[in-house]
Amino acid sequence: MSKIKIKYVCGTCGFESLKWLGKCPSCDSWNSFSEEVVESKKKNAVINSVNTAVKINSITTTHESRIKTNIDEFDRVLGGGITTGSVVLIGGDPGIGKSTLVLQSAAKVNGDVLYVTGEESLHQIKLRAERLKVLSENILVLPETELDIILSKVDELKPVLVVIDSIQTMSKSDFDNAPGTVTQIRECTALIMQFAKSNNIPFILIGHVTKEGFIAGPKILEHIVDTVLQFEGERTSSFRILRSQKNRFGSTNEIGIFEMHDAGLVEVSNPSEIFLGERGKKIPGSVITASIEGTRPVLLEVQALVTPSNYGNPQRVTTGFDYRRLSILLAVLEKRARLRLSTANVFLNLAGGLRIDEPAIDLAVCCAVASSILDKPAPNDMIIIGEVGLGGEIRAVSHIEKRISEAEKLGFKKIFLPPKNKSAIKGISSIKIIESENIDEALKYLFEE
Repeated sequence: MSKIKIKYVCGTCGFESLKWLGKCPSCDSWNSFSEEVVESKKKNAVINSVNTAVKINSITTTHESRIKTNIDEFDRVLGGGITTGSVVLIGGDPGIGKSTLVLQSAAKVNGDVLYVTGEESLHQIKLRAERLKVLSENILVLPETELDIILSKVDELKPVLVVIDSIQTMSKSDFDNAPGTVTQIRECTALIMQFAKSNNIPFILIGHVTKEGFIAGPKILEHIVDTVLQFEGERTSSFRILRSQKNRFGSTNEIGIFEMHDAGLVEVSNPSEIFLGERGKKIPGSVITASIEGTRPVLLEVQALVTPSNYGNPQRVTTGFDYRRLSILLAVLEKRARLRLSTANVFLNLAGGLRIDEPAIDLAVCCAVASSILDKPAPNDMIIIGEVGLGGEIRAVSHIEKRISEAEKLGFKKIFLPPKNKSAIKGISSIKIIESENIDEALKYLFEE
């Protein structure tokens, strides 16, 4: 009997070592190594390639067909629907609603959908479907974790879509490693990808996430699949955001917004109205801005609270906004607008649970902080837009007409924006446009009138 050889594999990046290491030398993650069995490698065989290089102009293409989930927010993030033959990976925290979203989508797809469950029993799936009111004759449920059996069933049934919940529970009998290990996840995903391309059947894979928020398994898992979606949301909020991190067939800037109810997920078609619904009037530290998520303008509330610091190091706490970007903007406010912030605690929050990385909300962040420290409310009927440079200058932003149109739709009377954006506006707008070249002038106009 041959001796079993052991290796240690990093669960984050897939780095292999013959001994256990506390810290991965490749990705610097701690306690990420797990023990796996070394698989015997096949002898090198002579490969007779039949493929030849061709000129790109001579390649014939066909229009890519997509399968509609008939959930507009989901289809928007996917780029218009699920591309046939593609593999989509959806990750998110436990209980966030991944299985709920996929089951609701499966019930609305035109054609048979094979739902493979490796975590729940048939009885549990039936109870979930009854609660969501998505009982459909088109959904076929298969409780199985052996990938070879699953693919043989797919080949037999020929469904229009296959859902695997979850990829971490799948295994292949050719490998002695347990399900969820780096080897099993990598090899199962690669085999699914090959099957999907050769049979033109799309797959949706549901993936677990680690405590740091990354999809469990090696990073190569995200490189193999065509699309990676992240389902996000706060435990204390009913809103859920579906965000694209990778998409070979569409934009990665689109987001889908849902609200969780007892009967499942409900699409939020007008997120601006939802995010501003609980806003108070004439509250210092509250400013409204307009952000662009993909092709959609979203109005949101920026909240800031500035308090004196009783300790040597003041706190800087952000929710939904980059911490380092806030530090830069606070330095600009102190240098260019002469606001004393180096000894104050600054807390910043984007209401509604959104996370925005767009620099177009810089001016709104600065105005919210200034409003809080001066204890003067900003105008309640005004939208504030603009990027702030290190010299205090206010720079132009993109898609200004979309932002103005969304502000008009919700009844705002004024919009504060960079001078170059005003000259770029082509249409006639009923909203009053106010411009300023630098942050000092902007704060004087807003808070010293």
